[in-house]
Amino acid sequence: MSDSTRTIAVASHNPVKTEAALRGFRKMFPELAFEAVQVQVPSGVADQPMSDAETLAGALNRVNNAFAKQPDADYWIGIEGGVELQEEELASFAWVVVRTRHATGKARSGAFFLPPAVANLVAQGMELGHADDIVFQKSNSKQTTGAIGLLTHNAVDRMQLYEQAVVLALVRFRNESLYQKQG
Repeated sequence: MSDSTRTIAVASHNPVKTEAALRGFRKMFPELAFEAVQVQVPSGVADQPMSDAETLAGALNRVNNAFAKQPDADYWIGIEGGVELQEEELASFAWVVVRTRHATGKARSGAFFLPPAVANLVAQGMELGHADDIVFQKSNSKQTTGAIGLLTHNAVDRMQLYEQAVVLALVRFRNESLYQKQG
């Protein structure tokens, strides 16, 4: 590993989250090389977070647990997908939290509304990925295109949705001087 290679501890074994992290970091810091280390850690929230606050808490817990488990990384990242009821429809989105030893960046992905057949299964306690697999007759879609890929016919897939949020969470690291506390 060269001096310019940075290690990202990704708080997941999901290849979609790992690839989204790598792509986001490479877009924001093209002058650096990155490698990812997958770290399996608990989110501390339900398997299917059902609110914006619970989803953010899951991403924060993941990043902090990854920091504790893999302390020699340069960056730690937690990505947590969640849903929330909004005006009788179920919105789907993700929170991304990036941490260094000195700062934390956060961002939320875009949101989209789930079709009733999927939303009803999730409302009954099923994880979104499993509900997608049943409704769309797929297998393990959460590690490939995700609900957004299935619904957009891959115009946008789960990795792209997460990648953009990774980029947004890195804004503070790309602009460190603007985020220094004044006074």
